[in-house]
Amino acid sequence: MTAVNPMNSASVLAAFGAIGVLVVIFAESGLLVVGFFLPGDTLLFPAGVLCAGSAHQPPRLALWQVLLCAAVGAVAGGQVGYLIGRHGGRALLARTSRQRLKAAAARAEQLLARYGYRKALVIGRFVPLLRTVLHPVAGALGVPAPIFTLWQTVGGILWTQALVLAGYTLGASVPAVDDYLLSLVAAVVVLSMLPLLIEARRERRRR
Repeated sequence: MTAVNPMNSASVLAAFGAIGVLVVIFAESGLLVVGFFLPGDTLLFPAGVLCAGSAHQPPRLALWQVLLCAAVGAVAGGQVGYLIGRHGGRALLARTSRQRLKAAAARAEQLLARYGYRKALVIGRFVPLLRTVLHPVAGALGVPAPIFTLWQTVGGILWTQALVLAGYTLGASVPAVDDYLLSLVAAVVVLSMLPLLIEARRERRRR
């Protein structure tokens, strides 16, 4: 049996299907150090593509299962991340030696301060790296639980359903698009990094 690479979306989808989506999205949304290195955007979009069948090939995944598992993983992971933050999240971030993790935590704190809890919890879901630390940071900062739960749920559902349905739409409209999954994943990676690049450029201008 070939070993599964949890950081490779094709490997996860081939081995576990929709359940793999649930587990990876859960970990990326809430398990901080573990989730920091897992795929999110690059798992959801190809999963959507594989849900679209064609005249010559049936769907490899069931769309409703992927949508449900993605939403459950995102919302449950966000709540776990919040609880981690409430119970020692700052100490955990202070002990880590990973500079990228510390920088992402600082950006998450800035996002919450700049946009407010509601908007930040929705926007943060669409920013790679940031979404993994946003929920523990929110817990550490004492964001009220009802507000956090509502808006992280809204953000998690919007993020997961939009990416899966975008992949499904493309897969249903372009014949044999799954032959180009690697190129599509690369494009998703580039697009998902745009918010970080735009924010970094704005920060340089402010300075």
